[in-house]
Amino acid sequence: MTQFGVVPEPLTRLPWRVIILVLLIGSFGLVVLYSAAGGSVRPWALSQGIRFYAFVLGAMVLSYVPEQVWRRGAIPVYVLLLFALVLVELLGAVRGGSQRWLDLGIIRLQPSELMKPGIVLACARFYDMLPPNESRRFGAIWPAAVLIGLPAVLVLLQPDLGTALMICAGGATVMFLAGVPLRLFVGGALSLAVAAPLAIGMMHDYQRNRILIFLDPESDPLGTGYHISQSKIAIGSGGIWGKGFLNGTQSHLDYLPEGQTDFVFATMAEEWGLVGGCLLILAFMLVIRWGIGVGQRANTRFARLTAAGLATTIFFYVAINLSMVMGLAPVVGIPLPLVSFGGSAQMTVLLSLGILMSIDRQNRRSARW
Repeated sequence: MTQFGVVPEPLTRLPWRVIILVLLIGSFGLVVLYSAAGGSVRPWALSQGIRFYAFVLGAMVLSYVPEQVWRRGAIPVYVLLLFALVLVELLGAVRGGSQRWLDLGIIRLQPSELMKPGIVLACARFYDMLPPNESRRFGAIWPAAVLIGLPAVLVLLQPDLGTALMICAGGATVMFLAGVPLRLFVGGALSLAVAAPLAIGMMHDYQRNRILIFLDPESDPLGTGYHISQSKIAIGSGGIWGKGFLNGTQSHLDYLPEGQTDFVFATMAEEWGLVGGCLLILAFMLVIRWGIGVGQRANTRFARLTAAGLATTIFFYVAINLSMVMGLAPVVGIPLPLVSFGGSAQMTVLLSLGILMSIDRQNRRSARW
């Protein structure tokens, strides 16, 4: 059966509003990468575009996967990703001083990125197996803490502080929504605050410098604080309306490091200004709001926890990256999803959106029945 005799009925059941919104965000990201390369599709926009549209198509295909498949596969996928993280430590490829990738010949896979939705699925499955009244007991807390802690430690060894924090944040979000008492999170936060000096002392030198320079970036404007200082200059120089497409100076004159990856928002804000930045943030918030709504409409505990956890994971991507480029948080290497150049984060976010669309399809099917 078709809509108006033209569009197949299965396609009419896709959440086209959010799909179009994602396409707009990703396409705008390609425009920014085109400008960052000085008005050329190479080396970033072309390859990014091919991956982006392929991953969007993949997310649409994943929306047809039944919810029970995600439920049954959550723990096996988690174990497989944990094994992949161990392989990274043993055989992983080294780039930029970090050992984060598995070289599979055709592609380089970053298992730590896939662990972000993987930990959400695993924790959601764990609490789905427990009776709701058991969530506040110690037996419901330490297994989830182990599920989160094992991959977080392996990722820290790579070293990748930003990804380890996001894995912890995604798992902790599911724990909180599952009913773990708030006092435990408050106590955990206080414990982290007390242990922070010791943790900073155990970090690699560049990680420690990033945190210390965040507190006073002007103390070393040409060294460790260079990224944050140039990012602030780029964002501020854009003003309300921006300098105009292809007219940015910080990125085109190579003052802004990593203007196509971690600091792509600064590249965008310089040319499109406050208005462009606010519209981009609004688009992300609408996508996240839709994801939370999927969780609110879900009929099973697993679906509710998974949808809310995945939507929150996308929120952490956006919030941490924007805080980083504006100097409100240390530089921890978290890209802006769907906009920053790179395939791993792009694949992770669109995988999360595919699972959310799958849960949304299940919700609408249940509503029809």
